[in-house]
Amino acid sequence: MPRIPPIEYESADAGMRRAYDDQIAAHGRVTNMKRTLGHSPVAFRALMEWYPLEEVVIPFLGPRRTRLFAHAISAETDCLICSTFFRRILIDAGENPDSLELDERDGLIVEYGRQLAVDSNRVSDELYARVAAFLAPDQIVTLTAFGALMIATNVFNNALQVDLDDYLAPYRRES
Repeated sequence: MPRIPPIEYESADAGMRRAYDDQIAAHGRVTNMKRTLGHSPVAFRALMEWYPLEEVVIPFLGPRRTRLFAHAISAETDCLICSTFFRRILIDAGENPDSLELDERDGLIVEYGRQLAVDSNRVSDELYARVAAFLAPDQIVTLTAFGALMIATNVFNNALQVDLDDYLAPYRRES
């Protein structure tokens, strides 16, 4: 049970209804997380900056690596909603998220994402050097900010015990 009930469209103020309409137009739905964020328009806007960062990351990482990075962070933080969301994307693409085939760069991006989630103070010089060997400084900055917002989203969902959306239930990892 969520700690804070999501705001339904009908009870949202005009500004949040516009934001919900934008989400429906862009993504086909307003998730439980976004409806919970509906209590705070500024918090909603802050976490929705994830999407513009994703749009900048995809051209240099590619869609799959971007999803692998976000999934690694979400799995490492044990965020039911976000890890299941990315499991869905991977499964729908024909992959097994519990047994991913990773090349060297995929593995590196996954390792970097996991380390950010576990303890960003412990990103080793060796790991950073490996990332810096194939990403430019502006790309590392963007990727790290993208990861930070992914972590923030995970923290939000976990701390407030936001319910898993029904459409994600079939993709939930078996315990």
